[in-house]
Amino acid sequence: MSDGALSQDEIDALLAGVDSPGSGGGPGQAGGFAGPGGSDTDRQGLQDFLTTTAGAQSSNLSMMTGSDITFRGPQVESTNRDSFLQQLPDMVTVVKVDFTSGFPGEHVFLLPEDTTKSIASLMNKEENITLDEMTMSVIGEVISQLVGTQITALTQKTGNKSIVSTPPESANVPKAAAALPAGDFMAAAYQLGLGDGKNHQIWEIFGPGVSADIVKALNAGAAPSAPPGGGPSFGGGMNASVPNMGMMGGAPAMPQMGGAMPNMMGMSPTGQPTNVQQVQFPSLMPQITSQEQGNIGLIMDVFMEMTVELGRTRKLIKEILGMGEGTIIELDKLAGEPVDILVNHKLIAKGEVVVIDENFGVRVTEIVSPMERMNDLG
Repeated sequence: MSDGALSQDEIDALLAGVDSPGSGGGPGQAGGFAGPGGSDTDRQGLQDFLTTTAGAQSSNLSMMTGSDITFRGPQVESTNRDSFLQQLPDMVTVVKVDFTSGFPGEHVFLLPEDTTKSIASLMNKEENITLDEMTMSVIGEVISQLVGTQITALTQKTGNKSIVSTPPESANVPKAAAALPAGDFMAAAYQLGLGDGKNHQIWEIFGPGVSADIVKALNAGAAPSAPPGGGPSFGGGMNASVPNMGMMGGAPAMPQMGGAMPNMMGMSPTGQPTNVQQVQFPSLMPQITSQEQGNIGLIMDVFMEMTVELGRTRKLIKEILGMGEGTIIELDKLAGEPVDILVNHKLIAKGEVVVIDENFGVRVTEIVSPMERMNDLG
């Protein structure tokens, strides 16, 4: 270019923090998917797992929005930044929720701008949504629910209880500025039905190595197959002759010792390793019996007083008597802190204040745990 001007491709590449096409990783990088992004086995394993969570994701989104939401898919592919950006619209909402433990690595969701507005409209029950800080907070809350469902499923399937992700960080940016992993990575494409007749799409990105670690853990957590009947023999029928060798006082001695010896040695009588399982202790939390569930139905139509408390303060009597119009009362809550939701003056949840059709409302953001409620009683 003789005039020194940059082309649009070069500008996009600079915004993305990468070199111009053809300069990074060689011409074969865009087509080579066998790098750290993962093998085809990893891709299929990750797709199978994410598919099992689609039903729960649909239910969660439907409950959050109050609408019938369908969350289908996904279709998982191994790709890289250059190839993936070609699938995106010009403007996207990027929600970064990296895994910090369990399967540490980069983890990102991307939504087209119109999908972001549609979800926020359903959540806030209003039209003409603008992509402001409140909207980004709403989308972050939605993605947090999706990630929470995945972590719950991963914990159940792998037994890994240390899986943690960062709080969602949302921003609406040009696609070239989207924070994507370097090199090859796994991209899961979901189809989202919001009841507006449009075909919405959401992408979930797993950084290099994350998908492989997840699939490896899923495979390790699978139940082992049962050993074949009788098991292998030791040197041509030794199993059949052991009870008759007279070392335990004849054949009847083996069943008597079978309850202790195999467990002590980690071997079954046939020589197969014993399938040792972790002891399952009963839950210490109170369980609701069927009789209790039937009894509570008798009072389901009883009214209870629900209040939302913005904050509290303590004043002397002389200060209260001195109050008049224009007096400002400072509360014990910081600006932006969640408000308390009380039922019959007992704290049960926390939430944030919203405006619905010129009326104040509160969106529940946290349910107070039973342990916290018990501490309040004390």
